Amino acid sequence: MLDINFFSNQLFLAGILIIFVATAVAAGVPWRRLDKKWIIVLPVVDLVGLVIAREGEPLLGTTFLLVFPIIWLSTHFGGRGALGGVVFTSAMLWAAGLFRTEALPGSEIPRLASVTIVLAFVAATTHTTTKRAAAQRVLLTQQSVLFEGALRRSRREERTLDEIFNAIDFGVVGFDRDAKPNLINRAQREMFSRFGAKADQLGFIDAYHEDQVTPLAEQDRPFRRAMRGETVDRVTVWLGEQGKQQTAVLVSARPILDENNNYDGGVLVVRDVTAELRAIKARDDLVASVSHELRTPLTSIMGYLELALDDDALDPSTRRMLEVASKNSDRLLALVADLLATAAAAKHELAMSPASCDLSVIVTDAIESLRPVAAERDITFVLSALPTVRLQADAFRLRQVIDNVFSNAIKYNVASGRIDVTLVDADTQIELRVTDTGRGMSPGEQLNLFDRFYRADSVRGSSVHGTGLGLSISRDICRQHGGDLRLESALGKGTTAIATLPRTS
Repeated sequence: MLDINFFSNQLFLAGILIIFVATAVAAGVPWRRLDKKWIIVLPVVDLVGLVIAREGEPLLGTTFLLVFPIIWLSTHFGGRGALGGVVFTSAMLWAAGLFRTEALPGSEIPRLASVTIVLAFVAATTHTTTKRAAAQRVLLTQQSVLFEGALRRSRREERTLDEIFNAIDFGVVGFDRDAKPNLINRAQREMFSRFGAKADQLGFIDAYHEDQVTPLAEQDRPFRRAMRGETVDRVTVWLGEQGKQQTAVLVSARPILDENNNYDGGVLVVRDVTAELRAIKARDDLVASVSHELRTPLTSIMGYLELALDDDALDPSTRRMLEVASKNSDRLLALVADLLATAAAAKHELAMSPASCDLSVIVTDAIESLRPVAAERDITFVLSALPTVRLQADAFRLRQVIDNVFSNAIKYNVASGRIDVTLVDADTQIELRVTDTGRGMSPGEQLNLFDRFYRADSVRGSSVHGTGLGLSISRDICRQHGGDLRLESALGKGTTAIATLPRTS
């Protein structure tokens, strides 16, 4: 408890009054209108009041209160405030001690020195801490600005992505590691509603193979596979119950991995290809129907042309015209045969009759039959001794492939060109390579080579005839045998056709 006799000490009372008056006056001063430097008056007046109060009652502990104005000066006025506050306070303390009427006690000098040291330490610590805090505030402010900017960009990108996903006409479904959807765009929601399914019931929609009859096993459905974290690459399925309106969709899915390469959900893309598949089916049906209708009259025309050409009484000009008609009838019949084969291949009805055959004999016979055609343009076949290659395959269909490859090598070759033929019998597969010295193809022309009815722009308007069906049919035949057909080409450097067949076929 504060002894009331302290207030009879004039110095102590004067110091306390200075502090209280300064505090009262400070409450009424409009500091916002004044420059910041005028605030220094308050801690300085407090220091003066505290030093005066200490001189009145040295043992009361007023000295410890000097720390607070020093902290104030160090915090708000930086290094100059810290240094000035310590120097000013120490000067007042030492001056008051030195100018006392009575002599200084022996213990007062160390006490004044320790006060000076403590105040200097407090000022230095406060100044350092304040600078560090200010630097951290600046850094936090910069980071806050950067974070707010990144957040705004992220939100804008999120809105943009939402608009993009909702604008596209194919379904997109995102799901987490627990197979719960977290993103469904407008097109996918419309598809859900078409089947009466909810957002989390994608895997429960009836799904069928491409024949629209055979149901897909539950575990084989692309939606289930995607939910298990598998990669699904362009799988076509039919959705909807049999006997009702069904929808064909092309499904692709990719898993999403976190920073530790662990499964963290995935994304599923579903595109409605019903119209495309039905258009292709309608085209194939039309091609097959027209081809069947054309074959009968063509056969009759060719028969009568042969009979007419057998007449020895024909004059040369009439015979020449009939021969042209017969040649073009042969071409037209070959076109009809290609169309029928294409339609059959599209329906997976290409008849195969595997039997033991020798591929080298098939290749040799094909070369012999096409030598007259090649000789018309002075094109020569170059082949080394072909090994005997016996295999179980449909010799008629393989002859179709080889005839088509050789015909292309002749048609698209240069005059006086060359066709190199090699047959390699390896342990696991048989490879037939046919290399011509023709014009070759650009990378762009090679993209759609095996599409039905495709012909490159560079040859479409030329005198080289073709339907754009041969390569497609030939590749289908090779694949049905378990092999494949591919082409390697460079513009101006010719083309190499590579047909492969499994050794066990």
